[in-house]
Amino acid sequence: MKTPEDAKEKFENFISKKKFYQENFYPGIGDVKKRPVFTKNINEAALDFQSISESDNPTNLKYQEKIKIGLSRFSHMYLEIDTEDRERICGYFEELMDIVGLESSGGHLNGFMY
Repeated sequence: MKTPEDAKEKFENFISKKKFYQENFYPGIGDVKKRPVFTKNINEAALDFQSISESDNPTNLKYQEKIKIGLSRFSHMYLEIDTEDRERICGYFEELMDIVGLESSGGHLNGFMY
């Protein structure tokens, strides 16, 4: 799997943008006290993806494993995350997948949602 040439810039833009605020059909995070934790978790996932993208051998499996790890960062509070926030978390992972051209999460996003 070849990393797109503009991936580094896209990761930097992704990490720097505000997350879990109202946008499109997403009303913003349900509990604003969780925003910093959620943002930190998503940004850590972005750094994981960036690390793989800069490695000598980025593979779909490596990215999918990082999705699994990234989603596990939410596991201790999973029952407290409402559906809209879970959808937004998955949306952020889909944005990361788009940056590197990953077509499948290996079922991890679906498992997290349902």
